[in-house]
Amino acid sequence: MKTRFLPPPFQLAVVMGVIACGFKAQAQAPDHVLIAWNDLGMHCANQDFSELVVLPPYNNVRAQLLRRQAGGPPMLVTDGVRLEYSIPGNTTSVTKTNFWDYAQVLFGLSTPLPPDVGLTGNGLSGIFQPHSGYHEVTGIPITPFPDNDLLNEHPYQLLHVEAWDAATNTWLASTDAVIPVSNEIGCVSSGCHSSVQDILDEHPDEAGFNPNAKPILCASCHASPALGTQGIPEAGFLSFRLHEKHKDMRPRDGMASCYKCHPGANTQCLRDVMSTNPANPMICQDCHGTMEEVAASIDNGRIPWLNEPSCGSCHGAAFAEEPNTLFRQSRGHGGLFCSACHGSPHAILPSREANDNLQNIRLQGHAGTLSDCNVCHVTTPTGPGPHGIPAPPANEVVLDIGRQPSGQGLRLVWNSLQGAQEYRVYHMSQAWGGALQLVGSTTQTEWALSEPQGASKDFFRVTALLP
Repeated sequence: MKTRFLPPPFQLAVVMGVIACGFKAQAQAPDHVLIAWNDLGMHCANQDFSELVVLPPYNNVRAQLLRRQAGGPPMLVTDGVRLEYSIPGNTTSVTKTNFWDYAQVLFGLSTPLPPDVGLTGNGLSGIFQPHSGYHEVTGIPITPFPDNDLLNEHPYQLLHVEAWDAATNTWLASTDAVIPVSNEIGCVSSGCHSSVQDILDEHPDEAGFNPNAKPILCASCHASPALGTQGIPEAGFLSFRLHEKHKDMRPRDGMASCYKCHPGANTQCLRDVMSTNPANPMICQDCHGTMEEVAASIDNGRIPWLNEPSCGSCHGAAFAEEPNTLFRQSRGHGGLFCSACHGSPHAILPSREANDNLQNIRLQGHAGTLSDCNVCHVTTPTGPGPHGIPAPPANEVVLDIGRQPSGQGLRLVWNSLQGAQEYRVYHMSQAWGGALQLVGSTTQTEWALSEPQGASKDFFRVTALLP
């Protein structure tokens, strides 16, 4: 059997709560700015490929290189440059998994894969491929085990990216982005099934299905848009079968059930600003529904991985994806991908994991949405910025804020910013691009609120005043 293999799409967790986005002045920045991100908040992979296989080691990273221009907007650069990648401290995978022993038969390859080469021909280091307005590398065969620790998973390792002038071999810019991966998808290791054979024996007696003909790729029978396989129509989508068969798992409205299959009790792949909101943390079911609801939506015609929750469904047209386009594929301000500024699905910034925040801290001095105009612009543009959000004065930087209960009202909380002289709290008439009203200023990193401005429907922005 020949299996068509495509880069995995994603499941989207939409943004809830207050998203702070804005601009500040920056004294100096390099001529080129490099931004990289993973297409998903997490890539899963089996550790053992000898029996039953759900997903191979396969990671995708995109990058955009901008040239800053005096007197004009920044320009996306793809021609005449070379983007190189490597994973510091993780130089080999072939000794950490038996994937290469079984890849040929599992994925219908004409010849065996060379060691440390993935299904798209890419390895743990190499060159990005240029596309229209961006660069991409697909199928990086990384495992969660760095070279110096073969026992414990490290799901949030960093991919190092460097941009070079192809003609002069001159360094232009570099960055580091999380390349997430976990093996926490084991049906047996999760404690749900006693053995792989137990899972296979529960399958119906279908003609041509041999539970002993291992290794077995689940997606060879069950269609998987994540892998690009068509499967057998009667078998149904893999996502449908998994959610339908486990729909009675308890708790129905708890992430613990999701983490039985999605990484996981240790990895906790949902780590973004929505899930860490102290006042109202979101869980998987808030966007995707219960397992029964996920299965029912597929049964009613939804295509898993390709039809997913939308930012616009909660935030409206001003913060929606491009029409009929997933978040991970959507572009906005200046041709930048949404993920370039906001982070990957399930890791929308600021993230619980320090490595997710590292890139934006280096670019603009603080975590959260990439919101500083002068990261990319030589001169701060006038007028509203992305999503129509008005720009604050040049010596103010917008901070990400959270809400916490405070007696009968709420309080806003934010991280301190080195060098800030004071923090200014603004009330916004609407979530995106609304009029700003100064509520007050403080030298502290919190602000108590009472009704009516403390109402959950209100929106706020906090800026730090710099020298």
